[in-house]
Amino acid sequence: MIDKKIQLNIRNEIVGINCKVPLSNGKYVTAINFDNAATTPPFKTVINDINRFAPWYSSIHRGTGYKSKYSSRMYEESRETIMEFVNANLNSDTIIFVKNTTEAINKLAHRLLPEKNKNVVLSTLMEHHSNDLPWRKRFNIDYIEVDNKGRLSIADLKNKLNKYKNSVRLVTVTGASNVTGYINPIHEIAKLAHKYGAEILVDAAQLISHAPIDMKPKNSPEHIDYLAFSAHKMYAPFGIGVLIGPKSTFEKGEPEYSGGGTIDIVTHDYIKWAKSPHKDEAGSPNIIGVIALISAINTLSLIGMENIFEHEKKLLNYVIKRLKEVPDIILYGDTNNYKDRLGIITFNIKGIHHEILANILSYEGGIAVRNGCFCAHPYIHRLLNINKKIIDERIKNPDMPHPGMVRISFGLYNNFAEIDNFINLLKIISNNKKYFIEKYNSKYFLI
Repeated sequence: MIDKKIQLNIRNEIVGINCKVPLSNGKYVTAINFDNAATTPPFKTVINDINRFAPWYSSIHRGTGYKSKYSSRMYEESRETIMEFVNANLNSDTIIFVKNTTEAINKLAHRLLPEKNKNVVLSTLMEHHSNDLPWRKRFNIDYIEVDNKGRLSIADLKNKLNKYKNSVRLVTVTGASNVTGYINPIHEIAKLAHKYGAEILVDAAQLISHAPIDMKPKNSPEHIDYLAFSAHKMYAPFGIGVLIGPKSTFEKGEPEYSGGGTIDIVTHDYIKWAKSPHKDEAGSPNIIGVIALISAINTLSLIGMENIFEHEKKLLNYVIKRLKEVPDIILYGDTNNYKDRLGIITFNIKGIHHEILANILSYEGGIAVRNGCFCAHPYIHRLLNINKKIIDERIKNPDMPHPGMVRISFGLYNNFAEIDNFINLLKIISNNKKYFIEKYNSKYFLI
């Protein structure tokens, strides 16, 4: 665990940590950010490194000026830092820069060519829409089930791999759920996928800044074939994401975007594509985003991913115990055995609609949370036990109150005092429902 002294120093390395926000009564309080699963604030080191680089900023590739060559070198050498961070292989893998995880998965869905007898993709019931919708276009998709606590069913994965035999092209799974924080056993899943001749993609958007990731060597049955993640969830919010995968995948086929930087030779009747990753990085590269990402990786590595994981686990243990003190609380996921969870908790309070509750936390306590379905509708429907009849009614009448939950999610800089403030306010809200509902909404929404 990050000891108290070091953790205090880490808070000082976060931009905006002492920002004051207004409350409904006109007073100002120091903001508490429990919405890190959506995006994280930047490290000061990231801002400082961007400012140091800015005077040398120039166009990437083919420029002959010193600044252009320097920028190009920084851009290309950054791939090595990323490879080391996740233990990828520079000889067999390629790193492609994209805008975010969503674009990374869409890119792979476009570039991963279906084979005659391998046209099935196995996703899961707990996926973010970004790791579901892209696969529907070109593949036959099926979904691995979750159990009654919302955990991924490895038994169902085995059943579906056996059902489709050698027809499975890819098993695509989140490294950690953005709804329940469950950490999936990605290496066990990889071993099973490879046994049936399939590859594996790990959507690491929720895992990358909270726990160590090891793609493992190519000759290991636990090897992760593809990895996707975003910098804005790892303290570098400057619009860059990463897709890592075998060079052989990207050597074949055409890129989904063509234009500057993607070609080797062009005539009016002939195209020779550049080699990947340049083939898949159309247009002017986001060098500022790359500088920010590398700075964040260096800072995360200095703190230590194991230290971060242990600190956030302590926060999780503490908040679950404290949440159970709140009257009429409904907690989702396993809150008795939660060793396999990140610092993400979803909940409701009986009798208060999730949107009202999220607004109360903001306007009464300056506490930022997220509410709704978190771009994971099928998973939320399962956790809330929403049946098909209700879903059909909502499709017919979109003005019906949206089902959902409230989510809190921790970053490495959050602390126990913030949790205490949050719990104290939740207790006040739960014990004074009528007052707060009348203040923030005239309609009394039921869960």
